[in-house]
Amino acid sequence: MKFSGRVLALDIGTVRIGAAISDSLGVIAQGLGVWKAENDEWRRDFDEALRRYDPKVIVLGLPLRTDGRESEAVSRVLSVVEDLRAEYPEREFVTHDERFTTVIAQRAMIEADTSRRKRKRNVDKVAAVIILEDWLESNRQ
Repeated sequence: MKFSGRVLALDIGTVRIGAAISDSLGVIAQGLGVWKAENDEWRRDFDEALRRYDPKVIVLGLPLRTDGRESEAVSRVLSVVEDLRAEYPEREFVTHDERFTTVIAQRAMIEADTSRRKRKRNVDKVAAVIILEDWLESNRQ
């Protein structure tokens, strides 16, 4: 897929949603925040990110099982994708395999000697960065 401009990535969870944004060249990913998933509170933050950064592509992590089969969470993410596509038809929404991103994020924060409290608060944001970095890399080639 060819793309230009910023890319927004989301790590959709039932409690928290991690968000990451790329630079305008689609080279560097940085954490944007962690949003509350309950009662669709995250939609305000999402709308603000769309206004502020105007991403051309929104990547949502797809939580496949380790063997590649779909988990129960996949249908929830695909439902979110459908809703967002209907609400924002001018934007491009794609999914990307997010297997092991939370584990990788946890390990990176442990290696950085991040406290348990900060890890819990930021793991979803770091996972979103990993999803975004992986998606950017796979779309550069």
